[in-house]
Amino acid sequence: MRKELLTVGSNECIADNIYKLILEGDMVQDFKKPGQFVHLKVSESMTPLLRRPISVAEINHDQSEVTLIFRKEGEGTSLLAEKKRGDQVDVLGPLGNGFDVENFTEGKKALIIGGGVGVPPLYELSKQLTSKGILATHVLGFQSAKDVFFERQFKELGETFVATVDGTHGIQGFVTDVIDKEQLDFDYLLACGPTPMLRALKMKYPDREVYLSMEERMGCGIGACFACVCHTDQSEKTYVKVCLDGPVFKAEEVLL
Repeated sequence: MRKELLTVGSNECIADNIYKLILEGDMVQDFKKPGQFVHLKVSESMTPLLRRPISVAEINHDQSEVTLIFRKEGEGTSLLAEKKRGDQVDVLGPLGNGFDVENFTEGKKALIIGGGVGVPPLYELSKQLTSKGILATHVLGFQSAKDVFFERQFKELGETFVATVDGTHGIQGFVTDVIDKEQLDFDYLLACGPTPMLRALKMKYPDREVYLSMEERMGCGIGACFACVCHTDQSEKTYVKVCLDGPVFKAEEVLL
């Protein structure tokens, strides 16, 4: 982990209030595992006070570029959406423990499930898994057609299904509906998204190898403030810190 000023290469709106931000700098060489995140200072002033955690969607070591995808919804992300090419952003990273791709076996099948802004970190994950010879199938869940992004990019890596709650794009329903409808099989299930989605997947596959990347509100991003603690399945009196111990956990490790 280090702190560095990264330069904005581009910043564009790719769906309804969804932005793709490319940052450039030497720090990118430190990123290895998919699922890690950065903590951004979105303003040079004292407000907003807290940094914003944004997951990494793609790592390009050759160009020293990292791609972040975020939803514009509050003061901090609204300021981030205004960043222009050439602007500098104060970045703390890389942070967190991501997916350990080295633990997955070549020739196996991975079912990759994303919901909303939980989709971005799964793109780099799929890139690394497929480059290792693992067959990736993707199920991406969104509220509506206007919220869909990166469908084409995922399709270039493997079979991809899209579900929307209102049925305006792809299959109507939730990601679990797609799994059932298409009778998708897998050796590994890897997911990132809202807690209700992760809880449903954990309950659906209690005896399978399931990895969950959790979304929690964070204060410091380095494990000091205890804002993002999550109880473990072993005991409701013990906990893990999502920013430091995660955000990626085996499903049986966390209580949702």
